[in-house]
Amino acid sequence: MNRRCFLASIAGAVFAADTSKPNILWLTCEDMSPNLGCFGDTYAVSPNLDRFARTALRYTTAWSNAPVCAPARTTIISGIYPPSSGAEHMRSETRLPAGMKMFPNFLRDAGYYCSNNAKEDYNLVKTGEVWDDSSNKAHWRNRKSGQPFFSVFNHLITHESQIRTRPHDWRHNLAKAPLPSYFPDTKEVRQDIAQNYDNITTMDTQVGDLLADLEKDGLAEDTIVFFYSDHGSGMPRSKRTPYNSGLHVPLMVRIPEKFKHLATPDYKVGTTASRPISFVDLAPTVLSLAGIKPPDYHQGHAFLGKYAAPEQTYVYGFRGRMDERYDLMRTLRDKRYVYVRNFMPHRIYGQHISYQFETPTTAVWKKMFDEGKLTPVQQKFWQTKPPEELFDLTTDKDEVKNLASSPAHKPILERMRKAQRDLALKIRDVGFLPECAIHSRAGKGAPYDVGHDDARYPFARVFDMADAATMLSESAIPKLVAGLKDPDSAVRYWAGIGFLARGAKAVQAHSSALRQALSDEAPEVRIAAGEALGRYGSDAESTEAAQVLLKLSDIEKNGPYVAMMALNGIDYMGPRAAGFKDQVAKLPKTTKGYPQKLSGYVPNILEHIASK
Repeated sequence: MNRRCFLASIAGAVFAADTSKPNILWLTCEDMSPNLGCFGDTYAVSPNLDRFARTALRYTTAWSNAPVCAPARTTIISGIYPPSSGAEHMRSETRLPAGMKMFPNFLRDAGYYCSNNAKEDYNLVKTGEVWDDSSNKAHWRNRKSGQPFFSVFNHLITHESQIRTRPHDWRHNLAKAPLPSYFPDTKEVRQDIAQNYDNITTMDTQVGDLLADLEKDGLAEDTIVFFYSDHGSGMPRSKRTPYNSGLHVPLMVRIPEKFKHLATPDYKVGTTASRPISFVDLAPTVLSLAGIKPPDYHQGHAFLGKYAAPEQTYVYGFRGRMDERYDLMRTLRDKRYVYVRNFMPHRIYGQHISYQFETPTTAVWKKMFDEGKLTPVQQKFWQTKPPEELFDLTTDKDEVKNLASSPAHKPILERMRKAQRDLALKIRDVGFLPECAIHSRAGKGAPYDVGHDDARYPFARVFDMADAATMLSESAIPKLVAGLKDPDSAVRYWAGIGFLARGAKAVQAHSSALRQALSDEAPEVRIAAGEALGRYGSDAESTEAAQVLLKLSDIEKNGPYVAMMALNGIDYMGPRAAGFKDQVAKLPKTTKGYPQKLSGYVPNILEHIASK
């Protein structure tokens, strides 16, 4: 054999070996529910994705695990629920334990070229060199010849910020804009909805161009293609709200013929599958498609590939801090029902988040609420929450008819309540620690390790108190009184939240115990007691509580997590905080030593307090 033939045979062997592994392409977009023609939306104009759907499988029960970008993307990159890794709060920053890696690390170790164009936005410190290229120039075309690739292209045009960009020439008919029952029918709402759909059409063209590039490069038959959005619509009550409206995403996967052996039995081209899937499943699925066994610490389940798992019954969602506002919600759904557990029922759904109020719909909706111009269904977003909610998506797609108190639905409620508790126990949900405690208990280590160490985090006791505190039963009050003296500060915190959530009667009856809590060693306990007495105590108690909250609101002395919590407490004192505006105005707005991405949140609350 001459040299030329020998080299040709070697090259052919390498090519054959490399093409035994599928390329994997993710085409993603921002802030979009399944508002595509191929998912049955008649208002949508999406010809490229509709055409793609005819060659792919559409998953109709697909959820992001978070209704906002950073926690959602953190779930994807880690394969772990952020409430387990301590990374659920918007633009926080924690770390994975030693030995855990972000999933592209595994692909790169297996020879894949991994490119990301270009959004990361993780709440976790990256584990080594995650991507070969993560930039606006990242592309599969930059890999070595014959090298298999995993490439991500993200499309920003559908993001919440683009809904409100003006001026705009509306292409969709405003009169035909589909209004959910919870929105008022105003010009602003119709404009925002129509503009959102206009942006989806633009994104559809951009995705079509990338699919054409794949064909042009001769790679379509070697590449498994995913399309999905990072969470539901950017409209208010979708984005940041872990209902189906905020978590349901369009997910499609196209598997070329040569890799059909990696499909599951429910994979049929051009059809739909109702198998419940969520973002925690994406990392193990990509590894499984690449022939890599997912690590045992992954908390999701592969739904395609060599290591595909059986279909799961539920998908799960969560809400933690959204920008400058604290909340704690846990949700799940099966193919029909959505269950919501509100662990901060004293907070309204539509807390004042500065960024969200830049959307015209949010502003006009709140204005009409203040003016008493909304229907009961439309008012709900601006009111406090019940401890539990249950919705039947087959009869109530807008999720406005709460069935939690329905006797006929009691077995469903109990089944789904148990599933929520079971997952919290399984993943050791550290979200039941206040954010400042997540960081203080972890120190320079990983919150995941704290969560799995009963000495540092007695989960069962903490969860039990959080549950009793926020189900709002009067019979739990003696337990709250005892809880204020518990050795663990998180238990004491939730006992304080229990009184706050019950309002004036409970706080006034137990004001002596709450005043003692104002001097607790843990800042989060002082904050819970401070807000309770600040809102519902006597004038003297309210003044005492306000001074405690003011001291804790100093970001330079206490850091952003304590300061944000304390400032929220002052803000929710309402008119009672008016006498302290001068002191609030003198508080520092920034400090050093914390992630820059947190820097706007304390100023946002200070500005909101000053505006009242």
